[in-house]
Parts: sequence; structure tokens; C-alpha cells
Amino acid sequence: MLILVLLGIIFYPKLKPIFQPKQEIRPSGGPGFSRGGGQVLLASGYVIVPTQMSELIYSTGSLLPDEEVDLAFETSGKIVGIFFEEGARVKKGELLAKINDKPLQAQLLKLQAQIKLSQEKEFRQRQLLERDAISRESYDQVATELQSLEADIMLLEARISETELRAPFDGVVGLRMISEGAYATTQTKIIRLVKTDPLKIEFSVNEKYSGEITPGFPISFQFTDESKKYEAKVYAVDPKVDIEMRTIKVRALYPNKNDELKPGRSVKVAALLSQIDNTVSIPTEALIAEMEGEKVFIYKNGKAQQVRVEIGLRTESHIQIKEGLHFGDTLLTTATLQLREGLPVKLDTLVTNQ
Repeated sequence: MLILVLLGIIFYPKLKPIFQPKQEIRPSGGPGFSRGGGQVLLASGYVIVPTQMSELIYSTGSLLPDEEVDLAFETSGKIVGIFFEEGARVKKGELLAKINDKPLQAQLLKLQAQIKLSQEKEFRQRQLLERDAISRESYDQVATELQSLEADIMLLEARISETELRAPFDGVVGLRMISEGAYATTQTKIIRLVKTDPLKIEFSVNEKYSGEITPGFPISFQFTDESKKYEAKVYAVDPKVDIEMRTIKVRALYPNKNDELKPGRSVKVAALLSQIDNTVSIPTEALIAEMEGEKVFIYKNGKAQQVRVEIGLRTESHIQIKEGLHFGDTLLTTATLQLREGLPVKLDTLVTNQ
């Protein structure tokens, strides 16, 4: 009996692994392994299916009015009339305000009376000239006086027009900055006129996209606090790249019917550069970059299999695979640092779509 006990003590450490069951353990900070006859790596994966990939660029932009101007008189004087309502829509050429022009109107009446006499005198002199009753010099003197009066009237009418403030384009007037009876100079701002149909969307993109975004290019934009998207089209691209920011300014037009959007707001802009249908794409974390190129691991017959791939379009979360993977392959997406060719793998999570 004593001999059996001694033999048991001697051979027990060698027989213990035979009778002890296999256990799965997870090393600290790493994937799970099953140890016994061999290592089994726990990893996640999904079955690759046809997907659609879009190359989008994002930017922050601002809504700008199509036209905007602070209106002021071209001459100085006392304001005798304001003919608009604040916030109202006005038409091009509509009279908005008026400066006192009575002295100018009086001068105009005087010249208009003088020109009638001058015209009649010129008519009589012309008839006499045709009959050789007067010299050409006498007629030229009368004709010059008539032309001088006509020029004076045109100049006076131009000065009178400077006393009128008219809308240079269709738009909406803002809040007036002066009252009737005040004295205005050429530096006095009377009202701001804004044209909001259409609206301009101004944003910047990286210089590398300067050749891809051209007039007619479609974009979408939305406000940061709203989910609704609006569609617009690029109409102009700045010909010069900003040296400090290495960006180029772009402007698009949005047909802002009924003034639904107000200029001045900040927007998020998205531009779709390209779109690929029915392609292979993988999460960026599954790609392993090496000096020899890029590779991934797929799950096949219970083991990890290394595959060299050629990448294409890249987005924030996914990468297009041009060569190397096929629809139906099961891609391993976790434990990529521990994966080795031929290493046994157990899938703890399997996703069948992206």
C-alpha cells in the first residue's frame, strides 16, 4: 500500500493534464484563447455582401443673400419722404425715399421755358439758312445755344434723380436707419436691401478637390439643429487657393422660394464625389497595412487565412476592396494583431450585413 502511494505522488504531475478538461481563458487586454491541444482565437466577423459606397466630402458653410446693399443718397439734403415699410418686398426701380429738390425743380422750369424760345429761334434761322438769307455762322450760333440749353436740362434732371432713392433690384428692405425730416449726406445709410431668392451657399473644400467640384455640381446642406436636407447646385468656384488654409471657396445657389430660409445661418454641406454600387467594402479596422501592402484575414474551415488585397475608395468607416475578397467571404474584424496564417479561430460574433 505504501508503495502505491509513493508511485502516485511521483507520476501525478505527469498524468494531471490528461484528466484536466480544456478551459477558455481571455488574456488581459487581448482576445480569448482556448488552450489544450492547441490555441483557438476568439474573433468576430461578418459575411461580405454587395454594398453601395459613396465618397462624400463635408464642410461648414454660410447662407448668403444673392444680392445685398446698404442704400444711401448720391447727394445731400433734407429727407422729405420715405415711401417703404420696413421688412417689405420692393421691386427694382421703386422709389424708396426722397430729398428736397424744390430749388432744382425751379431751375428746371426756367430752363424748359428758355428752351422753347431757343427751339423756335433755331427753327426760323434754319429756314432762313435754307434760303441763303443768313450766314452759316449766324445759324451755328443759335444752334449752339439750343444744344447748351439741352445739356443744362439733362444735367439738372440728373441732379434731381440723385435726390431720389430707388431700389436697384428686387428684394426685401430691412429696418430703416433714418427718419423723415433728417438731413442726409452721401455717407448716411438709409436702408439695407437684400435679395434672398435665390440664396448663396458659400463653403470651402480641400485644394485636392478643386478640379472635381465645378459649376453645376450638386450638393446638399442642412442646419445643425435640423435633419431636413436641401439640394443646391454649384455655380462658381474661386480660381485661387487660399495659401494659408489650403482650401478653395465654392458657392452654390438654392432657389429660396417664399423666403423659407434666412441668410446668415451656418449650414453643414455635403458633396457626393462618386458612388459605387455592388462593391466589396470592409471596416477600416479590419485592414492591416504592411510594407509589402495591405492584407486582411478571412475565416475558412475553422482557421484564419491571410489574403492580400487592393484597396480603392476610402470613407470614414469603410474601405473598398478592388481585388482579393469576394461576396460570401467571412471577414475577421477583431483580434487582427493576434491573427496568424492557419491559426484556429472560433467566431464569437457573426454579422451577415454591414
